[in-house]
Amino acid sequence: FSFLRGASSPLELFSAAALMGHAALGITDRNSLGGVVQALFACDELGKQGVAIRPVYGCRLDLADGASLLVWPQDRAGWSRLTRLLTLGKSRVDAQRGEKGQCILHWEDVAGYCDGLVGALVPRDVEGDLAWMADLFGASGHVCMTAMRRPNEAVRLNAVHEDARHFGLTPLATGDVLYHHPDRRMLQDVVTAIREGCTIDALGLKRERSVDRQLKSPEAMARRFARWPDAVHASAAIAERCSFSLRELRHQYPQEEVLTGQTPQQALRILATNGLRQRFGGRPSQAHLDLLEHELGLVDQMGYAPYFLTVNSIVQFAISQQILCQGRGSAANSVICFALGITSIDPVKHQLLFERFISTERREPPDIDVDFEHERREEVIQWIYDSYGRDHAALTAVVSRFRTRGAVREVGKALGLPEDLTGALSSQVWGWSSDGVPEAHVAALGLDAGDHRLALTLSLARELIGTPRHLSQHPGGFVLTRDRLHDLVPVEPAAMVDRQVIEWEKVDLEYLGFMKVDILGLGMLGCMRRSFDLLAAHKGVSLTMASPVMQDDDPATFRMIRQADTLGVFQIESRAQMSMLPRMKPVDFYDIAIQVAIVRPGPIQGNMVHPYLKRRQNPALVDYPSPALKTVLKKTLGVPLFQEQAMQV
Repeated sequence: FSFLRGASSPLELFSAAALMGHAALGITDRNSLGGVVQALFACDELGKQGVAIRPVYGCRLDLADGASLLVWPQDRAGWSRLTRLLTLGKSRVDAQRGEKGQCILHWEDVAGYCDGLVGALVPRDVEGDLAWMADLFGASGHVCMTAMRRPNEAVRLNAVHEDARHFGLTPLATGDVLYHHPDRRMLQDVVTAIREGCTIDALGLKRERSVDRQLKSPEAMARRFARWPDAVHASAAIAERCSFSLRELRHQYPQEEVLTGQTPQQALRILATNGLRQRFGGRPSQAHLDLLEHELGLVDQMGYAPYFLTVNSIVQFAISQQILCQGRGSAANSVICFALGITSIDPVKHQLLFERFISTERREPPDIDVDFEHERREEVIQWIYDSYGRDHAALTAVVSRFRTRGAVREVGKALGLPEDLTGALSSQVWGWSSDGVPEAHVAALGLDAGDHRLALTLSLARELIGTPRHLSQHPGGFVLTRDRLHDLVPVEPAAMVDRQVIEWEKVDLEYLGFMKVDILGLGMLGCMRRSFDLLAAHKGVSLTMASPVMQDDDPATFRMIRQADTLGVFQIESRAQMSMLPRMKPVDFYDIAIQVAIVRPGPIQGNMVHPYLKRRQNPALVDYPSPALKTVLKKTLGVPLFQEQAMQV
């Protein structure tokens, strides 16, 4: 996650380290903690296989004067000081002027946040660095000793050792690792060329200073630093001393003062019950009340009431400003969301399964995605910043990774292939493909697959696929916390004005169990707003998304849909959808749900499309695997199409 510097993933690094016998491995991205959650995930995955290894979370600080030092937090307090330090450095850049991703820090800044941190100076020939380290870190200060395989290596390392001891610092043996296996050395040169914007042939001294940057075993490190055993022992001492784990981070929901004197669960119950009564003129059905009681019990058991209150506050602001909004996805399965006005789909009428949204078995935090009118979404975003405070709210990140097309183009450029050749190769694959360029496609272009540079390009491009490329911001994924956000994760200015973003992406937050709310923009909601306004102005008809008539199916509309007259209609306007509509012949809302679901890779690859269509055209073909499954599969004619059905099965 020091973008375009390393050539191995966290899982590859930790897997190799575990095989070599390492008990722990330190992660130190440059001015970033972006890769630490993936390191935790890698260790957890190895732990499931009975392989014990743990990450030592840290960071490499590149200071403004050219000095560099590695720092590792010893405990939770040290972690917060490190995240605040990085937030300070990132706050000094002007993202609007192209300084995105930079971090401006000085020794004086480190002095204010070094308590609880273990530091290690990356030595250089500049006076004053060692004195700074000694003053700031004292007994927790180290100096890195890294073998570079250059002339007079032993003399240089011995001088580093003596200088460290002279200032009361501890020498530390380091590998300065960039990849897990020597085979990745060539890919490392390629990513360096991509970062520097030149070809491999022109890279010259911009190459990494040593080709010996692979992970080494404990025995190899002991042999390499046999003259300085204290430097080797120091690495084990740091691993033992820095016991902080990301599992110590606990997400705290924002404090929502909705009803004075009520707990979040009590407030949610009151709001949901009143909202449900309002939906049905004070007389909701017993089925609605039973489902509400069931959902409230699950929410109470999981402790998610504050999350619902936060989303409700955002939606109520939008409603107060006459901004059309609507919850999407599995949130529509919830009668709580229906009662609060977050969604407008009646889950009882449409027989939706709440457990797809929240399940005690999955133990996943809820994820409510809310669409707002595209033209007015920024009003909602700025209200969130103003209401919760910029110290408590930020957008999540999106880590852009190489896919086949980008990998082929960038590797080909680095190896000096003509642009028209790399363009032809990349055009042969699907835009989101991660499988590389098939040999048949190379042959179809009349290219010589045996050409050394071409074969090397295709091989290295496959290795590069999945490697992080750069950091960008999520379209609308907000993380909100009660305590200051920069105590949990570094925060930096986004490229867009008046926005800020954290270093972790959606999957990282989900893995740590942090709350996230998606504030998304949808152009079709703007169209609906204008339609409602036109109906009110010219027909005297007042409608909202929650109007009872909006729950009913309109025969005239469905006649147009069956004729594939859906150009510009959200969800069913693509060519694939329009070609399926005359075959599906939808007559109600549930048919539209099936229509949208069936034109997807899963049902197509699972051979579910044709069996369903045949049964729809000939009801005599409908059968069920067993009588017990009939109630689950009846609405889809015995063919499982939805996640809810799989859960019920």
